[in-house]
Amino acid sequence: MSSSKTFRIERDTLGEVRIPSDAYYGAQTQRAVENYQISGRSLPRSFIRAQGIIKASAAKANMENGLLQPSYAKAIIKAAEEVVDGTLDDHFVVDVYQAGAGTSQNMNANEVIANRATEILGETLEGNRIHPNDHVNMSQSTNDTFHAAIHIAGAENIVHRLLPAVQQLHNELKRKSIELMPVMKSGRTHLHDALPIRLGQEFSGYAETVHEIYHQLEKATDYLYEIGLGGTAIGTRNNIHPQYSEKVIKEVSRFTNLPFREPVDMFSFMQNTNAPIRVMLVLKEFAMHLIKITSDLRLLSSGPRTGFAEITLPSVQPGSTIMPGKVNPAVLEMVHMVCCQVIGGEASVTTAGMAGQLEINVMMPLIAHTFLDAIELLSNALPTLVTKCISGIEAEEENCKQWMNASLGLVTGISSIVGYDRASKIGMEADERKISIQQVLEEQGLLTPEIEKALDPKGMV
Repeated sequence: MSSSKTFRIERDTLGEVRIPSDAYYGAQTQRAVENYQISGRSLPRSFIRAQGIIKASAAKANMENGLLQPSYAKAIIKAAEEVVDGTLDDHFVVDVYQAGAGTSQNMNANEVIANRATEILGETLEGNRIHPNDHVNMSQSTNDTFHAAIHIAGAENIVHRLLPAVQQLHNELKRKSIELMPVMKSGRTHLHDALPIRLGQEFSGYAETVHEIYHQLEKATDYLYEIGLGGTAIGTRNNIHPQYSEKVIKEVSRFTNLPFREPVDMFSFMQNTNAPIRVMLVLKEFAMHLIKITSDLRLLSSGPRTGFAEITLPSVQPGSTIMPGKVNPAVLEMVHMVCCQVIGGEASVTTAGMAGQLEINVMMPLIAHTFLDAIELLSNALPTLVTKCISGIEAEEENCKQWMNASLGLVTGISSIVGYDRASKIGMEADERKISIQQVLEEQGLLTPEIEKALDPKGMV
């Protein structure tokens, strides 16, 4: 993190540690940096923000309860707010894959805030200092704060980013379904000819699928509002003021403007990671639907000369380094990749959720990273899908009409008149001779006004 060539010496329970002079973090963070050089990735900005919210809220609650002197509390709150704002992000340096349950990450926050608060008070890092454990971590444990930070970061990102993005996608698909409703085309089942359908009807199906996911996501997010601050190490509320939990959660709610509340059962909260698991299941289902929708759009736009070519997509970039003029469905492919990552993430969160023993789940850093990454990926991908693809889709009406009129599925319209078996033979003959259903009927003298009406695609939708 630091380019400084000067260091200071700090001590923890294991002895002396050499730390870059310009780093706000301390000995335990430095040990984690040296021990866990695994992925080169830190936990997301949204998680670090949530840590800052918790530390500021805890300092205020402890001050109001008379446990933390006001000068220390105010300095800690100011430093924690800088964490919330992202000013101190460069000092959060612990790898995602770290000591179980996130002890290193919690100490990273405690040390950064303690040292910055000490500086705010006008003290030097070598002098009279605010203590990371005694003051910044007062009334807390890694076990309740890390878990709560996952919920806070997840809820904020879903409410402020993902849900609006899902709603935007639904609105655009709905608008597009209305725009494309006049366009008739062939339906397909098993990728083979089926009854006619309106292009707008296909899009209305996509829109309603996304709309349902929106409601499922809203419902699942409600579980994230349970945060067990004050549970401390194992849920027994050890070393806290009787009013601490109520006050700290109230302050988190004020800070975020979200309805956080105490868990129904503190021990269940401490033992399990239910809320991220439930939300990830919704995100996995959403990813599955998005893969289906984007795959459909790739099929419908395939060609432009050798595929269905029933719709055209906006051209956003050249598609080949060797084939001049080729344009691929790049945005749809990007979304598909994002969805594959989200589906894999759900499996990761599920297996990590099974890895808890007794009073705590030690896999929370992995859950935090994977869970928040899935929300971030979808929050970024959906607006791109809407603005660079969905909103610019246009119908190729002539191609739609051509495929529809050639479809063997039209024979279904006369099966109630001539019978299923005879209709099957007519369809099979048309297929074998590569001619239309109408031609076969005309040759057999069956093209009556009643049959012609039954073959009209508009009467079938």
